[in-house]
Amino acid sequence: MNYIAPISLIIGYFFILSLSLIITVHIIKNRKNYGTPFMAFLIAAIAFSLGFIHATLYILSVVFFISEQINILFWKFSILAWFVSLIISSLLFSSFREYKKIKSFPFLYYTLFLGLLIGALLIPDSIELILSISLPSSIIFIDPSLINYNFNFISGVIIIFFQILVISHFLYIAIIINIPSNKKEETLPILLNAIVFSIPIILNILYILFRLTLFREFFIRELFIIILWIAYLGVSIMIIKKPELFFVLPNRIYSINIYHKSGIMIYSYDFDNQIESKTESTIWGNILIGLNHILSAFLDKKDKINVIQTKEADVVVRYEEDSGYALIVITNRKNSIVEDLMNNFSNEFKLKYKDELNEILDINKIINVSEFSDLKDLIEKNFRLYL
Repeated sequence: MNYIAPISLIIGYFFILSLSLIITVHIIKNRKNYGTPFMAFLIAAIAFSLGFIHATLYILSVVFFISEQINILFWKFSILAWFVSLIISSLLFSSFREYKKIKSFPFLYYTLFLGLLIGALLIPDSIELILSISLPSSIIFIDPSLINYNFNFISGVIIIFFQILVISHFLYIAIIINIPSNKKEETLPILLNAIVFSIPIILNILYILFRLTLFREFFIRELFIIILWIAYLGVSIMIIKKPELFFVLPNRIYSINIYHKSGIMIYSYDFDNQIESKTESTIWGNILIGLNHILSAFLDKKDKINVIQTKEADVVVRYEEDSGYALIVITNRKNSIVEDLMNNFSNEFKLKYKDELNEILDINKIINVSEFSDLKDLIEKNFRLYL
């Protein structure tokens, strides 16, 4: 028996297994770097399900022969793990476009296909194990080319159509994000990842087609797992090196405003992507006018308004009682990243304009807003991720 293929797969498996555990722990420990708990959860779930659950079940079903029933069970669970991983990945791709706005299409179809698959796999003859050697009497380490799985028509068709739907969804989301974007360096990785992950999915479709037609598949299954693991390695590197990708794309900041506690606007900065907001500017004007009337009333109170939520965006307020001003950021959603950036900016602002802020602590003092006219550089330095 040729031991090169199974040993190579085992080595690759332990590498991917270790990587998945490292990545999962890294994401959990640094979850604030990924924008929101929701986004961090999705990324960690994909890393764990693909790198640990799916990889383990795959190896147990093609490199070891335990018994016909157990191997088929491992293979069925590996298919379910693959389904779940793809569904979570689709949720992540959707979040790149609109945060937590899960459209009924295609997720109703995903749920339908998952239910159909579970039902199909419960049928006893849905998957048949084909062994090219005599049936062993004990557990053996086996050449993957000697063990194959044939699908009945129903289970094969369900898996194929599901994966076609996933590929279409991946590419659709990536294209509609990339085409209108003015910052291709931020959106291009999404398109590239969609293309790269489509390759192993296509290989898996081909493997099932060949097994349905009982033709030789020429190691397509092994090629599928190798390319999948290579893609997994590339995405893992990106997760560690560019965590901002996972929150910059779905997050937008429309404007930053600084108000003195008297209600006078000290400075206002509009971001270029403000035109992407679906909310009329007059609405924001009314909100800010209302805020500047209540700032003086709330600045010295224990219970303050920290965020005003609208249908399209959040107005996030940071009060600085000691310095007598409030920082207001209009964003499509409030999250820990925005709050941290506001905190960093506010600390630098207080340090740079300490004397000016002390002079206007008395609300009866005349406020010369021209003293703060060079705030643009400080804002662009702290909020450069959203420029």
